[in-house]
Amino acid sequence: MAPLSDDCFAFGDRLMPGADALERIRTMSLPVPEIETVPLAAAAGRILAAPLESTSDVPPHDNAAVDGYAVFFADLTAGEPSVLPVTGRAAAGQPLDRAARRGEAIRIFTGAPMPEGPDTVLMQEDCREADGKVTLPPGIKHGANRRRRGEDVERGAVVLQRGCRLRPQDIGIAAALGRTALPVYRRLRVALLSTGDEVREPGTTLPPGAIYDSNRYTLMALVAGLGCAVDDLGILPDDAARVREAIAAAARSHDAVITSGGMSTGEEDHVKTAVEALGSLHFWRLAIRPGRPVALGQVAGVPFLGLPGNPVAVMVTFLLLARPLLLRLCGAGATAPRQYRVTAGFSYAKKASRAEYLRARLERGEDGGWIARKFPRDGAGIMSSLVASDGLVAIAEGVTEIAQGSAVDFLPFSEVLT
Repeated sequence: MAPLSDDCFAFGDRLMPGADALERIRTMSLPVPEIETVPLAAAAGRILAAPLESTSDVPPHDNAAVDGYAVFFADLTAGEPSVLPVTGRAAAGQPLDRAARRGEAIRIFTGAPMPEGPDTVLMQEDCREADGKVTLPPGIKHGANRRRRGEDVERGAVVLQRGCRLRPQDIGIAAALGRTALPVYRRLRVALLSTGDEVREPGTTLPPGAIYDSNRYTLMALVAGLGCAVDDLGILPDDAARVREAIAAAARSHDAVITSGGMSTGEEDHVKTAVEALGSLHFWRLAIRPGRPVALGQVAGVPFLGLPGNPVAVMVTFLLLARPLLLRLCGAGATAPRQYRVTAGFSYAKKASRAEYLRARLERGEDGGWIARKFPRDGAGIMSSLVASDGLVAIAEGVTEIAQGSAVDFLPFSEVLT
């Protein structure tokens, strides 16, 4: 008799590689078409719906980079101090009201427009002013401490591309261009559902065999972090008819539907069957760990993503699959997070037929590089592993062994949790 399997991946059907699932997401998802204009102060985190082109130079004029004295470089004596009369003053918002003359120095302050004529600024700390004259040290370079008009942004330059998710620095540069509002894609409306007779709302009394619903709250935070509008539809019991009705209703009023649990092959797992009855599944069961039972489909044309029930698998599959899907639906141009090469502070063996994502924290090595320390327990239900980790070590299909000290790919949570 063959031994019983302790591997939850031991199924006869071929599992779809995670890369193939991502390619289907890329080719099958389109952004919501609606565009709205929002005030600059409300645009952070939104997806820009049109390129941002500069209609002016930034800065709009040559200006001083330091407090000091603006002079003609040609008036300076090479190799020895120069002494010039101080005959004018220019400050930010208070430019000199005339063209400067050769042989004079203009007292100038940071950000002040450069007077017409002078091309070099000497720092006040290097100069000595007395009796209406300033002594200027030798050795300054031509054009020093002078910011050129348009050196930051030239008129006509595309500063931000359509599809970028607006960060604080993006909002700042839009303000520097004089914009007061930006066109963005409408917020995505996402419905969230948990499933399972054993799942209970936090704060209630737990009967025997029940657990609190952590998945829905994790997903609410993850979805909101992408700038989407989240609609919490609560917990569904393991009832086929109610699961089917709830998913159909959610699809009628949302841009995407995400569930957790009910995606496996047990007789109480009704989500997969409901989606197949209401629409179609594009994939189900991936060659990844944790997170094998995960599905992408459509219900009445609305994207559906069914995530596993285990809390670690929920977060990992969200970051790997739901995040790029939602970002594409939101109109984002780039959805792939950056991974970094770090040193494995552990050894590990795995099957070649699947990709695996290990929870790990980072430590500084003696050489200053980063070392990934694997969390000691691998279970998909150990939520504390996510709290104690800095990210995921990604091990590709085909790789069967990681030796301690070898280079591995690391996906920091900071790259995907915003």
